[in-house]
Amino acid sequence: MKFHVMTLFPEMVEQGLHTSILGRAMDAGIICVDAVNIRDFSEDKHRHVDDYPYGGGAGMVMAPEPIFKCYESLTAGSTSADEPVPAGRPRVIYLTPWGRVFNQKMAKEFAKEEELIFLCGHYEGVDERVLEEIVTDYVSIGDYVLSGGELPSMVMIDAIARMVPGVLTNEESGETESFMNGLLEYPQYTRPEEWHGQKVPEVLLSGHHAKVAEWRMQRSIDRTVQYRPELMDGVELDKKSAKYYRDLLNSEKE
Repeated sequence: MKFHVMTLFPEMVEQGLHTSILGRAMDAGIICVDAVNIRDFSEDKHRHVDDYPYGGGAGMVMAPEPIFKCYESLTAGSTSADEPVPAGRPRVIYLTPWGRVFNQKMAKEFAKEEELIFLCGHYEGVDERVLEEIVTDYVSIGDYVLSGGELPSMVMIDAIARMVPGVLTNEESGETESFMNGLLEYPQYTRPEEWHGQKVPEVLLSGHHAKVAEWRMQRSIDRTVQYRPELMDGVELDKKSAKYYRDLLNSEKE
């Protein structure tokens, strides 16, 4: 899978992603992250990519032409600025506070694509005309303001890449993480069996796989109810787990 990031700070993206799991996946050729400097497409001798906003106001706005040329270089297209973007080109994600809030379901959706392009804004934003011209998805990673789109794009690439076959060395680990079944992940333990007076739950030492699976499901329900109860509305539980959930709610009411 290929990820292209249109940015003013390519080194930030490259240094931030070429480590750990994603770094290994890049080295193995499973994914590719291409950070492209929008300034390289400026025709200004000083490589300016911004200008003052029409109507006045504080700050600067990223100009449309360098962004459009950067996009065209990635898609190898031949359309002009007054032609619609043809079908079949990669989806273009613009990171913005007014986009859909990113979640695991979206990560799985985006992971089905062979190629994605991220547009990272800066300053007071991006000229609306180029957004209308090339952007297919407006996405936010939360209700707060950051200095630019680089960190959100890196967050999304990390989450999406984990869904790509071969990126995780243990395929099961991706299936049992938080949000994969709508629930938060159950508690995890490792050696030693006792630490600071606290012991590992006996069931995890039993070797009884069915009981371990049941314990983990119940602890996932416990944790989700405690920390993110709103997530339970969209969770599908088997008969046994559904009964455990009902009993848990009833016990809390008493």
